Amino acid sequence: MNIQQLENELWEAADQLRANSKLTAAEYSMPVLGLIFLRHADNRFQAVLPEIEKDIPPQMPAVQREEVIKLGFQGKAAVYLPEAARFSRIVDLPQGEQVGTVIDEAMDAIEAEHEVLKGALPRGYTAFEPGLLAELVKIFDRPAIKAATGDVFGRIYEYFLNKFAMTGAQEGGEFFTPPSLVRMIVNVIEPDHGVVLDPACGSAGMFVQTSHFIEDSGQPDAPHPSVNDAVIFHGQEKSDINTRLARMNMVVHGLDATHIRQGNTFYDPIEHLIGGCDFVMANPPFNVDGVDTKRVEGQVGELGADGVRLPFGLPGTNGKTGAISNANSLWVQYFYAYLNDTGRAGFVMASSASDAGNKDREIREKLVKTGHVDAMVAIGNKFFYTRSLPCTLWFFDKGKPEDLLDQVLMVDARNVYTVVSARSHVFTDEQLANLNAIVWLYRGESDKFVALLGRHQQRADDGLAMLPARLAADTAAVGRLGAVLRAFADGAALADLNADPEDVPVTPAALAAFKADLAAAEAEAATTQAGLAAMLAACAQARAAVAATGKEHKDKVRLQATLEALGPQLKAAGKTLEARHKVWLKLQDTAEKGLRARLSKAFDGKAAREAKRALLAADGRRGEAPTVRDEVLEALKQAVYFIHQGHWLHSRFPNALFERVPGLCTVATLEEIKANDYSLTPGRYVGVAAAGAEDEDDFAEKLREIHDELTELNDKAAALAARIAGNFEEFLA
Repeated sequence: MNIQQLENELWEAADQLRANSKLTAAEYSMPVLGLIFLRHADNRFQAVLPEIEKDIPPQMPAVQREEVIKLGFQGKAAVYLPEAARFSRIVDLPQGEQVGTVIDEAMDAIEAEHEVLKGALPRGYTAFEPGLLAELVKIFDRPAIKAATGDVFGRIYEYFLNKFAMTGAQEGGEFFTPPSLVRMIVNVIEPDHGVVLDPACGSAGMFVQTSHFIEDSGQPDAPHPSVNDAVIFHGQEKSDINTRLARMNMVVHGLDATHIRQGNTFYDPIEHLIGGCDFVMANPPFNVDGVDTKRVEGQVGELGADGVRLPFGLPGTNGKTGAISNANSLWVQYFYAYLNDTGRAGFVMASSASDAGNKDREIREKLVKTGHVDAMVAIGNKFFYTRSLPCTLWFFDKGKPEDLLDQVLMVDARNVYTVVSARSHVFTDEQLANLNAIVWLYRGESDKFVALLGRHQQRADDGLAMLPARLAADTAAVGRLGAVLRAFADGAALADLNADPEDVPVTPAALAAFKADLAAAEAEAATTQAGLAAMLAACAQARAAVAATGKEHKDKVRLQATLEALGPQLKAAGKTLEARHKVWLKLQDTAEKGLRARLSKAFDGKAAREAKRALLAADGRRGEAPTVRDEVLEALKQAVYFIHQGHWLHSRFPNALFERVPGLCTVATLEEIKANDYSLTPGRYVGVAAAGAEDEDDFAEKLREIHDELTELNDKAAALAARIAGNFEEFLA
């Protein structure tokens, strides 16, 4: 079972609790997340337990044995679970047992063992219908989820947070930052040591992604570095539910949640961290008004003085209330003030903050003059689940080298995205990596750029490597269907096909036309096969070039040219295969529906169905495994996709050096920023891409987006029309 299917299945099952109870989405979200926490905690517990038990003598008394097990979990990247909290105990409850009570007691037992979780875990499972809750527990005990690793479960956890955000279950989704933006922030600031602060930490997504970054930064053949040894996480959130979510999310990922605190960042400074953080990252609430001026004006002053977090002054105030009219500039200064002398910060801000006037403009001027604004990245609409506003990612670096102090990297990424639905966009892994490569080049890290280009090329080669076997399987499936249809064409008798006198008769002309179409398809098969063979030969040459390519940039450039020359052949092969499938499936459809082939002794219906199944797309919603057709087209798509990713990089930065790319990126000097009234909006500086510069694939993606959005709107319109018609009929009845 693939991860997306698993996520969807779990969500549908969990959502039955809300659909069949009186609870609102907000009321049932925490218990469901708690159950996921319990399942994941048990997975990690069971993974470590055998290692601890192997050194325990079998004759040791049970009570003493449990104490030894508990001690064994100290220092492990897993949570010790007392027997009352182990998932197997809940699953094995006799029918009719009060499962909600037992889960509540399990949460009590865990908190009793782990002080950091005190008060964080949800209760109230007795509010659910026992049968439904027991069924959900069994679903969470299926083999696929029992075998889920930490990364898989982390993704499931994030998926549920996303879904609850989309339903507005948690304060309009404010606690949840889309993973695309979190990953981009982490990739740019590279938080791999020291003190990491998020003063608006929500569900601690920034910390979880930091842990992934640290683990992935280790050498491939070496043990993963210990995240809790490398960094100390500090988080602050004003609401109790979000601090609980943050602690649960961190513990479920094996992270130290000791320093997650509840507090309003505007009024509750973390004094000992001011000027002491290596990294600060956050997605604060945008455009907050009503902050009490009197309670924050004491934070203004020179950095280094006690309690100073507003080194550039107060933003403007509301003339009627006297309160801060927009808190965006408070947040910007807080992030800056918490950094130490070499610290980096990355955070999300409303797009308006980079152009705001009056006091905000004065604050921005002072900030720019420090030289510590590192980069600004404009993000397009639809990245947030509960709002469609564009935003900007801000990056500070107090340790910038001297040659970069008088400039700011400007990146306009509003045209870089992948459509998930008509209202949701994300960055793919490759888009994130390509955008990050711009930052590497800006920092002079060309070796990372070259390595990324090489990885794209290797992934393209992985797709090419799968093609021969998958193409052979596809051709064999077509051959099997062709053999069934040829046997029918040669052996069909009109008397058999017209056995039922009430049916419309199959005419000799219809059977003759089918035979002619079949003969044409068989004749075309040889031409098609020759074209595919030529494509495979070109793929073999390209693969040989990949194997022989060195590590230097010039080597990668030559290889990219070879791969890009292959691209049109791969795209043509995909179209050829889909056309071939269409022809043979149409012939089968004609035989079965038009000629009633099932009535002929010459027709092997079972073989025809199996061959047809291989040439149709699998239904992922039903959990169907990829078919022969899916697999060969996926190999082609993978190769084409990664060739395109390499093209995206190389066509924009052909010398593996940073340069201005109209419509995408540039470096703005402090003088240019001053001339633009200290605006930090990337669009003001990068300009517009030249006409015709947009790639064909990018244009096709935009067309697909428009088509998907139109389809979704049409579906909604049809549903609304049906509802109105139903209501009208009800009214007239």
